[in-house]
Amino acid sequence: MKNNKSLGQHWLKNRDILDEIANLASSEVTKDAICLEIGPGLGTLTSSLLRRFSEVIAVEYDERLATNLPKSFPGKNLRVVHADILQTKIDELVGDRPYVAVGNIPYYITSPIVRLLLSTRPLPERIVLLMQKEVAERIAAEPGDHSLLSLFVQNQAEVELGPVVKAEEFAPPPKVDSQVLILRPLPEPQIPASALILASRGFSNPRKKLSANLADMQYSKTDWERILKDCSINPAARAQDLDLWDWQELGDFAKKA
Repeated sequence: MKNNKSLGQHWLKNRDILDEIANLASSEVTKDAICLEIGPGLGTLTSSLLRRFSEVIAVEYDERLATNLPKSFPGKNLRVVHADILQTKIDELVGDRPYVAVGNIPYYITSPIVRLLLSTRPLPERIVLLMQKEVAERIAAEPGDHSLLSLFVQNQAEVELGPVVKAEEFAPPPKVDSQVLILRPLPEPQIPASALILASRGFSNPRKKLSANLADMQYSKTDWERILKDCSINPAARAQDLDLWDWQELGDFAKKA
């Protein structure tokens, strides 16, 4: 079936890689966990998931694909939902059952999908997504390369980079390589939301020094330079240099200052 370029459709065709993704999704999870698949497309990954989960709920935006997919798996415990995952109430699909979220997701909506999965209750036990390699690396970034996205994700999940998938493994091949990202959601965020709100101010202009971005009516640039120094953070630091605990310490210190 011809892909829809506007939906970012690229079919992964390597069976070994598909099986590896399914294995990553099904390991270390509750025995009776079900699978929520995002963007099943032609069902190549669905086939591997059905061999490892008692039930697969597949959410597909493309109506023609959603209509055809069940025909490929007669008698299998597959439920196909024609919907936009970003407009879907995941809790109504999975109920109170433990579940895993898996998908080969379109590059252009990677960040919204990750944010949705980490904001939904109940949380998935595990999230395994195939995405643009650059974005996967950005989410797994360490201090010096942090972004607001990496802080948001790492605040709510353990992050692990999985195998790299070369562009030629897809039909049609995308312009860049992909990579599997594995997330293990945490029961509670590691730092409070107020610290991430402060971080969002810090990233308002990533090229500027942190003290300049944080300056407001309450604390001047000079005040923030002092606060940074008191927190043992380089006053010349930029937002990408700080980790989660730095932001929590800054937020706590600013409240007391």
